[in-house]
Amino acid sequence: MIFAANFKMHHTRQSTAEYLDRLEALMEAAEYPFKVMVFPPATALQSSRDWITVGAQNAYPAKEGAYTGEIGLSQLEEFGIDTVLLGHSERRRILEESQEFIAEKFAFFAEQGLQIVYCVGEPLEVRQEGDEAVAEYLWEQFDGIDLDYERLIVAYEPVWAIGTGRAAKEEEIAATHAELRRRIKRPLLYGGSVNPLNIKAIAAIADVDGVLVGSASLDPESFHAMMSVVAPPQV
Repeated sequence: MIFAANFKMHHTRQSTAEYLDRLEALMEAAEYPFKVMVFPPATALQSSRDWITVGAQNAYPAKEGAYTGEIGLSQLEEFGIDTVLLGHSERRRILEESQEFIAEKFAFFAEQGLQIVYCVGEPLEVRQEGDEAVAEYLWEQFDGIDLDYERLIVAYEPVWAIGTGRAAKEEEIAATHAELRRRIKRPLLYGGSVNPLNIKAIAAIADVDGVLVGSASLDPESFHAMMSVVAPPQV
């Protein structure tokens, strides 16, 4: 089971360090069978801990160069970071990243051997058209993506469930993950209003190999509570 926390534009370098200290202390008190990843803002990047992998929410497909406002491989390497989040709906929708550019990023970081958490998801109007429309929309987001890449993790995040407090229904998650599993043999995460109240049911769904958590992960106690619900601490 994979637990990934996406801080988005929350937390500072200091508060991220405090968060990691607290979460690691909570995890060290138990033997969790989980892989845990935390994605802080670029200004809060730091080295991974023994129990926690720190990754970047975004990066430009270059080692370095004249790309104002971006971070590249050199900056990631300074912190020993080898995990990057790509294709998040907020970057697709708000920052208008095209599938072509996202695929370019994917190819670059895959060539460098980084672990890639690749996000896909559909807007509400597509969900309302039914499962077939959702499948068609999602597969278009894999254009140019190597599904056989060994360090690929796919995160399904319905756009209409991100930050809204409304998670997808269990049958919707199950149907979508089953569709993705037809061609993807790598871990499949679910993201979209995951919290301590619904995590147990979501984690029990077939083909759900973990979760990508937003707002409910901002507090280490809340994030740890979700782990405890799925697998009570072995002390």
